[in-house]
Amino acid sequence: MAHNTGFQQLVNDAKSRVRETDVSGYKDMLARGEAHVLVDVREDNEWAAGHVKGAVHLSKGTIERDVETQYPDKATKLVLYCGGGFRSALVADNLQKMGYTNPVSLDGGWKALKDSGLELE
Repeated sequence: MAHNTGFQQLVNDAKSRVRETDVSGYKDMLARGEAHVLVDVREDNEWAAGHVKGAVHLSKGTIERDVETQYPDKATKLVLYCGGGFRSALVADNLQKMGYTNPVSLDGGWKALKDSGLELE
């Protein structure tokens, strides 16, 4: 999907500051048994159409408002995914600004997760 220039610049700026992983890295994290919360930051309709089993839903439009209530420990590892890894990078950047020390944006997002072999709902 081609994105508008301003959006792409915003995402690239965020990606220069956040930690990213891909599906392979995420699977390695699972294999090591690393404690984390998998967070789907897509819109309600995207979540309803399908998501990774066990993920929680905090959309990009509400996560900054609600995350401190649901995950008050700012050291919690939050692995964030969206459709392709753009919105999740923006969310990871904002969470860092809020004091969260361990957000991770999943590059490739739902597009990659659908074909990953992970269980979906």
